[in-house]
Formats: sequence, C-alpha cells, structure tokens
Amino acid sequence: MSEWTTFFFATATGFVAAGLVGSFYRLVMKKPPSFQIWDGTLITQVAGILALVFAGPNVILRNALRAQVLENRPPAWLLLSFFIAMMWSCLSGIFLLTLILVR
Repeated sequence: MSEWTTFFFATATGFVAAGLVGSFYRLVMKKPPSFQIWDGTLITQVAGILALVFAGPNVILRNALRAQVLENRPPAWLLLSFFIAMMWSCLSGIFLLTLILVR
C-alpha cells in the first residue's frame, strides 16, 4: 500500500471515530462535546477529556464552520482548522488501526 493511501485511510478512520465518539458523547451527556469542560463534576470532566481525545477533530471543524458562517472569518481560518483536524484525525486513526490490526 502506498504512503498516500495509508495516510488517507488513517485519516478517514480518525474522522469516522471522531464522529462516532462525538455523537455518542452528545447522546449520553445531552450536549455536544466542547473544549470548555471545566464547569462540571470530576466524572464529567474526565469523560469530556477522554471523549475529546478522539472527538477533537469533530469539535474543531464544527467550531470553524460556525465561525465562518456567524463571524465571517477569512477562508484561510477554515483551511487551517481543516488541516489541524486532518492531522489530528490521522494520528488518532493510526492509533486505532494499530490497536485493531496488530495482535
């Protein structure tokens, strides 16, 4: 498998994991995942941190799209946010694929 194929497969795996974890967090906690997790109990803070490890790209892209629409940020802001989320997704995808494929 070429390096680019591996990169895109790992990135797609990370994006899917971010979506699944973010949706599960929203289902359980009744609010979307956010980087502002310091206003709850210790259990909700720990759950928020654990969820953000994998749902971070979902949160970054949601915030970037909202800032683009509501605050009319420049397109470079959205592109930079997408690049950060893509790298985060790639790293979490590599971690998940390593856990799944290596026995």
